[in-house]
This record gives sequence, structure tokens and C-alpha cells, in this order.
Amino acid sequence: MKLELKNRSLIKISGLDSETFLQNQFSNDISKLDNSTIQFNAYCQHQGKIIAILWVIRSNDDFFLSLPSDLLETVISRLKMFVIMSDVLVEDASDGFYQIGLINEVDSKAYQLNEKLAFLLTSKNDTRNINALINDNEWAKNSIDSLIPEVFFKTSEKFVPQMLNLDINEFGVNFSKGCYPGQEVVARLHYLGKPKRRLFSFRSDSEMQIGDNLYCASSNAAKTRGDRYKGSGMVVNRVKFNSEFYCLATLDVELLDDKITIN
Repeated sequence: MKLELKNRSLIKISGLDSETFLQNQFSNDISKLDNSTIQFNAYCQHQGKIIAILWVIRSNDDFFLSLPSDLLETVISRLKMFVIMSDVLVEDASDGFYQIGLINEVDSKAYQLNEKLAFLLTSKNDTRNINALINDNEWAKNSIDSLIPEVFFKTSEKFVPQMLNLDINEFGVNFSKGCYPGQEVVARLHYLGKPKRRLFSFRSDSEMQIGDNLYCASSNAAKTRGDRYKGSGMVVNRVKFNSEFYCLATLDVELLDDKITIN
């Protein structure tokens, strides 16, 4: 199945210093990225909170960053702020390409996200018929099934990478690379601490929205202070699919087997 991802934008990074520049900005090891896969990266602020999760792909000497459209201006402005004297050009390339999600489909030009999902970047100057449906719900449901988190404008700077499981198997964070914004905070939690919240998938017959809070009456806050309204997690991705709601949400790990309510 081919699906055009209409809710994503694209940033092109070019110039002689592109790789070094991105290596100093993002959480993963850009030097390990090849021309056939997507690398997930957290773009963090100085406190280690994620501004955006970026799908980074290498195209010979250039790089493309795919991200939710509502964070495009935020990310472009921040990247340009750090270019300084580097030979790097940061530009919005959204209008020049189709972003296509592939589900259980093989294409020699696609970049793999995992065993099931792939990503195809096609120039709008290409005369081939892409034959892609526009169905964001189908892609969102498969992303949730694959535990692929997103950060949107509403949840920007709400999570550290460990909350979204980006540290597991170094999926989105490389702990042996050099420095990047927030690296010290992220590394300290990895080596000296333990995340209290992790990312889990949920299903509900109740309406939910990105950024909604999860609550648990048995949480420590509720027990010790009677604070039954202190959130114990937050909705990260969501989709309504076949009359039910599916989501990825952060949750205090100790509450995983307890009764969880939303809002």
C-alpha cells in the first residue's frame, strides 16, 4: 500500500559542512547513516527536552529531514540560528517532493523505517504516476502498531528521549557520539538514572487528543497528597481507526498494570 503523507514537511540540508553540522545538532550518529535507511533523531533543547523527532535520510552529499508540518518553522529557524560560519544551507523543500509511506510494499528507491514500513521521497518533477492514496489514518495506525513516536507542536519540549523509548537499542539516540544540545542531560539519565516514564500503546473507545493527560488513582501523588488530578502520562500519537481510538502515550512505569483514565 502506498500512502501520500500530506501532514509532513521536508527540510533540505546541503553544503560542504552538512554532515558535521547535523552531527552537532542531533541525538543520533549521522556518520552511520547510509543511502537506504531512515535514521530517527531527537532534536533537543539544552535541557534535553525534544523539540522535534526527525526522520533523517542521506541523499549522496545532501540530507533531508522529514517532520510534522506544524513544527517546520520552529525547526528551520533553530537550525539556521546555529549555522553561523558553516558551509550549510537550510531550506524548506516541502513543495518539491511527494512524501510517500509504504506499508508491506517493496520499492528499490525506498528508505526503510522497519520490516513493515518504508518511506519514498519522489520529486514532483518526476512524471511517473505515484498512484498513492491519501490516508493519514492508515499510516498513523501502522506507526502506532510499530511503536514509532512523533512530536508535534503541542507536545514539543514535553519529553526527554527516554520517555519515548528512543534510547532502547539506540533507536534514536547514540550514546557514544559527540555532543549535541541537551546531550549532558540525556546521557546522565542513561548512565546514572532510570526513566520513570516510558512509551506504551493503548486502545480506547473514548475520544482522545494529542497532549491529553493520563491519570491513575493509585499513583504516588494520589496516595500521598490526595492529588488525583496530577497527570501520570501524556498522549503522544493518536488515531481513530474502525470506530476505536489507538494511541502511543507516556506512562509512569510503576502504573502499567493499574487502572488508567484519560482527562
